[in-house]
Amino acid sequence: MSIDLDTAKQNLLKLKDEYESRIDKIEDHIQNPQDDLNEHWEDQAISYRQNDMRKNLMSEARQSLIYVENALSRIENGTYGECEVCGEPIEEQRLEALPYATLCMEHAE
Repeated sequence: MSIDLDTAKQNLLKLKDEYESRIDKIEDHIQNPQDDLNEHWEDQAISYRQNDMRKNLMSEARQSLIYVENALSRIENGTYGECEVCGEPIEEQRLEALPYATLCMEHAE
């Protein structure tokens, strides 16, 4: 298997930009809601529930951003595409589907 590290790095940098943009948008919406709360408690309850959902999405995006940054570090230190458990190459199809994968298919199961 021969991983094109330049392509992998470019794909990871795009993902990094996407996650950073997503986090910024969610943070902005939480801090500056576009819809004003009115006097009705039902509307307030819906707004609070939406903020909880946004916070969960932001948490997921932050975790994914960490995965991407770790993958970029692995490219820099020469370990990108190696399974953390067995040291064997991670399948190319797996890296295409999940560019920040750290485990080969056998150990991911």
